[in-house]
Amino acid sequence: MVPVPNSTVWATEAAQLEPERSPCMVGIFPIVYYSVLLGLGLPVNILTVVALFRLATRTKKSSYWYLLALTTSDILSQVFIIFVGFILQTAILAREVPSAFVHTVNVLEFTANHASIWVTVLMTVDRYVALCHPLRYRAISYPQRTRRIIFTIFALALATGIPFYWWLDAWRDADPPTALDKVLKWVHCTTIYFLPCSIFLATNSIIICRLKRQRCSGQGGRPHLSKTTALLLAVTTVFIVLWAPRTIVMICHLYVASVKRDWRMHLALDIANMVAMLNTTLNFFLYCFVSHTFRRTVGEVLRTHLCARPGSTRFPALKPLELLANTTL
Repeated sequence: MVPVPNSTVWATEAAQLEPERSPCMVGIFPIVYYSVLLGLGLPVNILTVVALFRLATRTKKSSYWYLLALTTSDILSQVFIIFVGFILQTAILAREVPSAFVHTVNVLEFTANHASIWVTVLMTVDRYVALCHPLRYRAISYPQRTRRIIFTIFALALATGIPFYWWLDAWRDADPPTALDKVLKWVHCTTIYFLPCSIFLATNSIIICRLKRQRCSGQGGRPHLSKTTALLLAVTTVFIVLWAPRTIVMICHLYVASVKRDWRMHLALDIANMVAMLNTTLNFFLYCFVSHTFRRTVGEVLRTHLCARPGSTRFPALKPLELLANTTL
């Protein structure tokens, strides 16, 4: 009989040959954090979509359509990145999923991410043209054109997300980065941070300087214009701050240490991802803080929903007495 090697010895030797995986220093906290973030962020973003759709159809303003597209992309990010990527794939399935499924989810995650960021860029450019070139803005800004631009951005986001089908898993990659890995990670950092932030800083600086000149010359702006500008500055500032850690960690992953072998890099990537995903939930509270119109519209949506619930009592409207004077009974 042929002697059969001891399977325990083989398993021990294989474990010794395999690089040691860095421990997760935050334990179960990311799962709890993402669950709370999804449970809070998804309902408020759906409420934001309903309120912004009312404002967009009522006022015919391009800024509301851009905010509506931004909130829609945030919902997609929460579904694909937080729920499918972190909660379902990592926590529930423990990454034991087919490779094709993982790569397809990568495409959807990057598509939602790119759409969210570049819709914000569009909104920034829209505010720049409105303030610096008001006559041209009135000619080129109308709802039909705005919706076509938004659809084009979502299509381009899908097209730029397809190359990330070959995105390598940073949590498992213990070998030195390949040329493809370096290209994809640098394209990722440039697309989602360096290029958008350059546009944000340039256009916001011009907008702020223009507003200062108007204030010094005694030119008064319309109230809702200042609210829109303040909202734009808040959204772009929050994005720059929250996405900076992830960008830095991705570059360090390429040139400093592997996430799988270095627990410090593992911890840094965990925290950076949690901070970046917070951006998908904060916009609702920024809108409420800055815009009285948005708060009033949210209140209308909530009252309409509460009055339309089954079992709620709705009283018929009474006509004024002067309208009943000539009414035949």
